[in-house]
Amino acid sequence: MDSGILLKLKEEMTCPICLELLTEPLSLCCGHTFCQACITANYKESMVSEKGQNSCPMCRSSYQPGILKPNWHMANIVKTLREAKLSPDEEQKRDLCERHGEKLLLFCKEDGKFICWLCERSQEHRGHHTFLMEEVAQEYKEKLQAALDRLRAKQQKAEKLEADIKEEGTSWKNLIENERQIVQDCFKNLRGILDSEEQKELQKLAKEEADILHDLEQSESELVQQSLVLRDLMSELEYRLQGSTVKMLQDVNGIMERSKTFTLKKPKTVSKEQRRVFQVPDLNEMLQAFNELTDVRRYWGKEKPQYHKAHVLIFFQNFVFSLMSLIFRPTILSQHHIHIMLQQC
Repeated sequence: MDSGILLKLKEEMTCPICLELLTEPLSLCCGHTFCQACITANYKESMVSEKGQNSCPMCRSSYQPGILKPNWHMANIVKTLREAKLSPDEEQKRDLCERHGEKLLLFCKEDGKFICWLCERSQEHRGHHTFLMEEVAQEYKEKLQAALDRLRAKQQKAEKLEADIKEEGTSWKNLIENERQIVQDCFKNLRGILDSEEQKELQKLAKEEADILHDLEQSESELVQQSLVLRDLMSELEYRLQGSTVKMLQDVNGIMERSKTFTLKKPKTVSKEQRRVFQVPDLNEMLQAFNELTDVRRYWGKEKPQYHKAHVLIFFQNFVFSLMSLIFRPTILSQHHIHIMLQQC
């Protein structure tokens, strides 16, 4: 549809009271049509004539509120107008107000969008702070630049935290590797008796390493996601700052709010002080205990009656378990394992 005809038709379908396209249009007996809400409000506020009748806002003809009729024909035309789109050749006229066809020369701070002079006088923008584009361009440019600077600072902080996480991951891997070597060296001298226990310790360390590195990788991943959000926000701000004033101010409140409310979440870390550390057993005490057990086995093996040997085994079973508890953690070598070991002596 030709833009001139479209604008003329919109003008004819505009409510004389609110200057917007008609909404639920009602026609008076004089032929003038208004929005239902507008004519109802006019009825409540208008002066009542001497005959107790209200007057049309356009021609001052008297009317009775009860005889207002819905104008379905105009309602259908308005619906068609709202759905109408400009042709490609008319896209250059998008700087015109869709409602009134006037140039968008004003900026409403409350709504953060461009309006025309008729919009400024409408009920929707009544009492709002409106300015010419040129009057607010520098102000919002400074605000957008400040927002970009804040996000850049947060981005630098995020990159620093990301580097720290990677460094901490390496530190943890080195720490676990050192402990792994200690465990391997320790159990090398006790392979025959404690081979299975060594594997359990290694599995615990491996699980601890995996859990800690998993947490650190998750923290790193979260930082990467936050960095992506920051980059997107900064890219949009840079795009607005480098573009035209119209592009910069379009939905500026939304990008300002998103950049303002963005909060960089610090990743959680694992304290090295609050963890279990493998205690190296005293091999000399272990060998001494085993030598004593060997001597007892030799002494009681043939010379003494069988019931004496059983009593001694029970005694040394308790003795060795107590000794093992001092050298190792109590859970590493169970009393059942010691009993089996003594039976093999």
